[in-house]
Amino acid sequence: MPSQSLQIGLLEDDPIMGAAVAQRLGIEGHAVEWWQRGAEALASERLAQMDIVVCDLRLPDLNGEEVFRKASLEGTAPPFLFVTGYGEIDQAVQLMRQGACDYITKPFEFSDFLERLARFARRPPKADEETAVLGLSPDMVAAEAMLARYAETRLPVLITGETGVGKEVAARLLHELSGAGPFMAVNCAAIPDQLLESEIFGHERGAFTDSVRRHLGYAERVGEGILFLDEIGEMPAALQPKILRLVEEREFHRVGGESPLAFRGRIVAATHRDLLAGGEVEAFRADLFYRLSVLPMAIKPLRERPADIPWLMRRLLAASAEMQGRAPLGFTSAAEERALAYAWPGNVRELRNRIDRALALAEGDWIGEVDLFPEDRAVAEPPFASLADTRQAAEKRQIERALAETNGQMQGAAKLLGISRTTLWEKITRLGIQLG
Repeated sequence: MPSQSLQIGLLEDDPIMGAAVAQRLGIEGHAVEWWQRGAEALASERLAQMDIVVCDLRLPDLNGEEVFRKASLEGTAPPFLFVTGYGEIDQAVQLMRQGACDYITKPFEFSDFLERLARFARRPPKADEETAVLGLSPDMVAAEAMLARYAETRLPVLITGETGVGKEVAARLLHELSGAGPFMAVNCAAIPDQLLESEIFGHERGAFTDSVRRHLGYAERVGEGILFLDEIGEMPAALQPKILRLVEEREFHRVGGESPLAFRGRIVAATHRDLLAGGEVEAFRADLFYRLSVLPMAIKPLRERPADIPWLMRRLLAASAEMQGRAPLGFTSAAEERALAYAWPGNVRELRNRIDRALALAEGDWIGEVDLFPEDRAVAEPPFASLADTRQAAEKRQIERALAETNGQMQGAAKLLGISRTTLWEKITRLGIQLG
């Protein structure tokens, strides 16, 4: 019997194959829900309750990729393990990059199949209020699942996203999941160009003026841990070939050194830039980009995942309260509504800073709207209005803002607002909002 029984969804249209797999999983002590069509699985309330879904890529109605995408959009997708033919491996790899947990090619050894399932008996497949690290939105739940998969390899990872979205938090989670050695972070934008090489690779005594003793760099001190190269896009062009050698050849030289040294760590890099875009910024080496992005991860800006905002507010407030020695009761509903309506150009970092300041300066037990957004104090008070009128005016402003952000695209505006397209149209009609 397995150490933990799993709720397993099986999507397999072949009756012989499906019956055989379901019977064997039952013998192993797992509870199996078997569907033969994609639409049948999506219509089932049981899908969201599964610990993992074993899904054939080829189904008679929807294919496995369509099932995965539709379940993910609805926020109900458990981890997916795809069963593929040899010619479908590229498709399966792309699905893993979009949040699927694993794939296995057929024909397969059942012992290998069971071992892959056992990984989900050893770690929780879903994030919740207490266990989540990156967020509760479907995108962040998928990102955490992807990091758990990445943790099983030693390949380079490139984390992209706007400034302040939490790229280093993701890198540290990867380190925690991998159980590797030390985690050493190097901010490539904060260290002067002439010192960066020495900080990463170290230097020998006498390598340059004032180098009176040997210095061990991060690449040496990290051992078998993770070397996190933050803001890799700001790395000077002259140093990029040496980083490429570090990644490809797994070796480096101290500045002034003659003998190569083995690099035993793992490279994780992060950037807010589109490294291949070019433009006014000096071009980043394409060959280095492709070597760093073997396992890519893109973290969405906070404005595109509003489901994470209330959770982050509670978590960041608790951390700030512990640091400042205060015990606030929480946020007022007006503060939460204002936070959900705000665009957060500085992402999670801005949210943390605003909460730290609000807690330090708030006069009462509850953090209000003007505590979180003190710039609102400068706005003149509008004439007194009823609560119904105030809510209606705020709703109208927010819808107009969403439509402006999406150039009048209804679907995009509905997504920003967290409502359906039908609900958005009803509100536009009721509030008399002009389109176009």
